Amino acid sequence: MYRYLLPALCAGLSTTPALAQDQQPDTQFTVGDIIVTGRAAPRSTENVLTSVDILGGDIAQRQNVDNAWELFARLPGVVLTDFGQGTTSGRFSIRGFNGEGEINAVKLLIDGVPSNDSAGRMDFIDMISPLDIASVELVRGTSDPRWGLHAIAGSANVLTRQGGTYLDTRVLGGAFGTLDAQLAAGAETGALSQNYLLGYRRSGGFRDHGDLERLNIAGKWFYTAGTTKLGLTMRHSRSTGDEPGYLTDADAYGERRRSYSVSDSDGGRRQLSQYALHLQATPATNLTLSAHGYANRIDDDRYVRFSAQVSQQRRLTHERQYGIVSALHWHASDWMMAEVGGDVQWQDNRSLRWTTAARRLVAATRDQRYATTVGGGYVQAIVTPVSWLTVTPAWRLDRVGGDFTDRRSGRSYPANDYGTISQPKLSVALTPLPGVTAYGNYGRTFQIGVGSGAYVIPPRVRDLAPSINTGWEAGVRLARGRWLTGRIAAWQQVASGELKRRLNDPAGEFDNLGRTRRRGVDVEVSVQPTRDLSLWGSWSHQRAVIVTPDPASPAQAGNLIDHVPQNVYTAGVEWSPGAWRVSLWGNGQSSYELTTANAQGRYGAYTQITAELARALDRHVELSVQVRNLTDDRYEYVWFDGAQRLHAPADPRALFGAVRFRL
Repeated sequence: MYRYLLPALCAGLSTTPALAQDQQPDTQFTVGDIIVTGRAAPRSTENVLTSVDILGGDIAQRQNVDNAWELFARLPGVVLTDFGQGTTSGRFSIRGFNGEGEINAVKLLIDGVPSNDSAGRMDFIDMISPLDIASVELVRGTSDPRWGLHAIAGSANVLTRQGGTYLDTRVLGGAFGTLDAQLAAGAETGALSQNYLLGYRRSGGFRDHGDLERLNIAGKWFYTAGTTKLGLTMRHSRSTGDEPGYLTDADAYGERRRSYSVSDSDGGRRQLSQYALHLQATPATNLTLSAHGYANRIDDDRYVRFSAQVSQQRRLTHERQYGIVSALHWHASDWMMAEVGGDVQWQDNRSLRWTTAARRLVAATRDQRYATTVGGGYVQAIVTPVSWLTVTPAWRLDRVGGDFTDRRSGRSYPANDYGTISQPKLSVALTPLPGVTAYGNYGRTFQIGVGSGAYVIPPRVRDLAPSINTGWEAGVRLARGRWLTGRIAAWQQVASGELKRRLNDPAGEFDNLGRTRRRGVDVEVSVQPTRDLSLWGSWSHQRAVIVTPDPASPAQAGNLIDHVPQNVYTAGVEWSPGAWRVSLWGNGQSSYELTTANAQGRYGAYTQITAELARALDRHVELSVQVRNLTDDRYEYVWFDGAQRLHAPADPRALFGAVRFRL
């Protein structure tokens, strides 16, 4: 066990060498303003020399969303996968991956605490209510050494409000019987700060049998003594939802509200909890230490029947995660900083399934228990030999262990011996002119099997190697004060032996997708010609293909990976004259293939536009009206179950009103 514990005893920070502000390398693109309510450690993304996108708290807090993952629609190049099925609502993805649940490629963090489930899904994001968000950071690519497990294409960190004294409430109502009430409060007295969140949302849904109800609560307590800061954070979420199911081709465009009778008893209940201890300290003038210890819990109980041709299933999941993340940063001189960091996570998970009829158990199909330990560590240096050049070499190592028990047969199996997973990384940034940053990076990340796929279970007779994801990026960022920010980047990621999970397989097995390649170009621009007017837009072109398929599917060579649109775009304008605010923004994507065979046609294209009008009555009260899907685009999520195409229509045009009160 020492090989997991030692890397987690130390880990890395961020401060920038002593350069003039306009000479510091900057690869970030920000939408909105970051909310700072109290003292906080410097953001570690400041020294990540890859494409970083930040959503400001002022934008996030006023969004009207059923699920927090929908907030990522405001960031460039993000693909949203909207299942629209109760508590199993959807996900976001980046860099040519999809949100199908087959390959989840984004490391999710909440206030720096790892928050993926065992398969890499993003269920824990349900604990977040928009009013509690200070900012959202999205790091793209393979060169960031801070994270290993699930960080195949990058990471996303949701930072919530800490410190400050405030009372902030928002009540919203509107279409589909939606009621949303949120209260965020902070009290800072001397060395002690307290922050609280209470959020409740209820909606009847656009489609029949689409009710959703969620309650979120959170508390954060931090105590500062000199240069040491100690904190405790606690979050809990409880949600229930009915599932309207999927429509066939025949009904998808004529009876969009319909839910078939086979889905009448579909739905589920989900409970999420997260508890974390935080430490920030400066043991010496040139040393900074940070550490987090945490416990995560998922209890998910779902009944689902995908079509009339299959039985209803009950899917019961219990997950317990315990982990440590720590960081030690040494500022060796004005031109060099060194980091050593790491994390370790212990998982104790249980997955059960039954065939059911109207929620009555018929037969057990799965009873699995698996324990997993994943530990990794990294070293990194940030070197600025001259004022216009920054070089960041890094190396990360990860190891995986554990055991699996099939409780139906009583047999146990060890985890695959993946060995030490080596991930070299290198980033370079040049600032030849004030406000101009040219950057490039190279790195490797990894993918391992999830669930039973991580273990040596017959008929498998040997250990599987991890899939190594090798990527590069080259880009330029231009900034001219506050009025203009632009960034363009080209990138590529190639994976060896990529795994594709079988979503509906009772054993939880997977298929070998083969060698894959993803490449693309991202273009982003933000303009603020006057203090009251801002405009922004982005376009990402991406292509994800199977280069060398599994020998069992040779015809798939050169095919597109399913559910990956080749074009993703966002755009918006906001005008804030005096007490008024008028905004118009939208996001969209092109169509995608439904399977890797590329034989079912292309679906999923959409352009969704939101309009908002707000009026501040005084410095405490703001009224707003919002219209979502302004053009009433009839878009949908579509998948192929092996026999037929199944559709989940998205919401039509919808009107909402809100009042916000702040002290």
